[in-house]
Amino acid sequence: MTANLHLWLIPLLPLLGAAINGAFGKRFSRQLVSAVGLAGSGAAFLYALWIASQYSALATAMPIVDKTLGTWIKAGTFQADFAFQLDQLSFVMLLIVTGVGFLIHVYSVGYMWEESGYYRFFCYLNLFLFFMLTLILAANYLLMFIGWEGVGLASYLLIGFYFTKDSAANAGKKAFIVNRIGDFGFLIALFLLIQHFGTLDFTLLADKIVPLGSEAGWGLLSSIGVLLMVGAAGKSAQIPLYVWLPDAMEGPTPVSALIHAATMVTAGVYMVSRSHVIFDRAPQALLVVAVIGCATAFFAATIGICQTDIKKVLAYSTVSQLGYMFLGCGAAAYSAGVFHLMTHAFFKGLLFLAAGSVIHSLGGEQDMRRMGGLRKEIPWTFWTMTAGTFAIAGFPFFAGYYSKDMILWKVSQHNPILFGFGLLTAFITSFYMFRLWFMTFFGERATAEAGHGHHDQAPAAHGHDDHGHDGHGHGHAGGHAHESGWLMLFPLVVLAILSVIGGWMVGGGEGFAKFLSPVFSVGLAADPTEVAGGMSEGFVSALATVAFLLGLGLAWFLYVRRKNIPAQIAQNLGGIYSAVLNKYWVDEIYATVIVNPMMAISRTVLWQGIDRKVIDATLDDAAAGANQLSGEVRKMQSGNIRSYAAWVAAGAVLVVGYMMWMGAAR
Repeated sequence: MTANLHLWLIPLLPLLGAAINGAFGKRFSRQLVSAVGLAGSGAAFLYALWIASQYSALATAMPIVDKTLGTWIKAGTFQADFAFQLDQLSFVMLLIVTGVGFLIHVYSVGYMWEESGYYRFFCYLNLFLFFMLTLILAANYLLMFIGWEGVGLASYLLIGFYFTKDSAANAGKKAFIVNRIGDFGFLIALFLLIQHFGTLDFTLLADKIVPLGSEAGWGLLSSIGVLLMVGAAGKSAQIPLYVWLPDAMEGPTPVSALIHAATMVTAGVYMVSRSHVIFDRAPQALLVVAVIGCATAFFAATIGICQTDIKKVLAYSTVSQLGYMFLGCGAAAYSAGVFHLMTHAFFKGLLFLAAGSVIHSLGGEQDMRRMGGLRKEIPWTFWTMTAGTFAIAGFPFFAGYYSKDMILWKVSQHNPILFGFGLLTAFITSFYMFRLWFMTFFGERATAEAGHGHHDQAPAAHGHDDHGHDGHGHGHAGGHAHESGWLMLFPLVVLAILSVIGGWMVGGGEGFAKFLSPVFSVGLAADPTEVAGGMSEGFVSALATVAFLLGLGLAWFLYVRRKNIPAQIAQNLGGIYSAVLNKYWVDEIYATVIVNPMMAISRTVLWQGIDRKVIDATLDDAAAGANQLSGEVRKMQSGNIRSYAAWVAAGAVLVVGYMMWMGAAR
């Protein structure tokens, strides 16, 4: 069975689609471009479904390693293969990436149909799937890193898809640069693994690390774990490297759904989970993961409260939910983190696509203050987005209820303080998501003029470019909204169903954890951080449900019942509200402390000082000297016979004088 899997075919299929559209798509019709793009992603999904159908026969043989592609690097005792691996963890990721990816490809056909560069968009989407599938199927860190860097490249291309727009081009560059900072930590971790263990192969590393036991303090494995977390913080937008993801909303909405909600940003969570053998023996590194995850979840959630751009609300929500996943992993509850990764792919992918449908129906409008009353005009979008909203907020028995509660329960057994912040974040999540829901679909539609004077009283020009991000033009929110076509609605319906049943269809948290146990139980004698006591799972679930209800009730009271109160609260809070509205000025602080000084040093020292005054000056002076010398020599070739005779005579004198000097020397 294992010899017939040919895992390398799975990433190859979307790569072929990217190559065909990239090379010939400009001459293709849009129908043919769509067919090629959908064929590449759809074939990978069908292959994943075939593997799923064979699971009962494969389960006992996992992990399955396909090394048929041969050796990549061999230097001394170090060897890295072009090898792919299938186990329960990569199996889950494979179904998520290909399944959600294919649905978003279908959605993109309808959403991007009128856009220029249509073939280029599908080329980039297929290219992203190739790199993401390489990342999750890799059997060693080096091949994973190739996929890791590749999804960063694809993200840069897709965020900056509207490259003629400065804001989009700058957002793409920002994402690329911030991710390179994180990748620096990832690379150092890989160098340490090579130096101390001589391999980057997951199986061989496990064999060498398991006997080491848990570190009592700060040691090698803790250092490697923290460095891996630095890489994960860049890719998965965690503090302090989260700043690129909100700006990434400059890309088309399908990009936000595929890359910045469902797949690429979860790569850091996957990498930490894949590295569990290291983290299980490094409690200090686990604590770092948990603290960063908890801080990011709470911090980003507070920013989401005051955002008025519908995509920005979802962007900060994504950062917050990714923090939840790291919080789970930091509590050594990797199954809970991956479970939330899966359910989040369903409901956050749905929420972004539904937001895109809202934006599409309003001709490009993204400001929620100019929306309202849309539930009757776009009912399919309303009901599907309702499913996603209730799922992320933690409505009982929806997908997010199971995965978020599982994380909170595990964290409650390890650190009561982190649990308290996690529970508070659950309340804030419920509040800002229902705020979005009520402002978008309930009440009456705000006119363009009135849109600046109600709800939160946030000025329209506080740093957002709210209109026409997706190239649909600037619509008037006061006009009649139109429902999206079925190419866009079909993925919404499928993801809405998964957002409702995605939790219990895998047996809830316990069933999912049991499925992944063969991966996460490798070399683990006991939970490395668990302490005695802790609350029961039922009690934690009850507290989370109360947080959900409080968030829903507060949002209803402020944005349906008493709409004048948010403006009063904003006025009374003063500086606190201003700080949250301006995202705590983190971008401005980074610009002042890091970016501007680096630009000044680059401009003054590296460019003006070294490049121009040393390197250029050396070359320029050499060139000037050669030019001056040639000018003097050129005077010998004046064309004057008397001048030539004089030079010949002078030359003869020099030759005779030299010969006489040589004779005297002898």
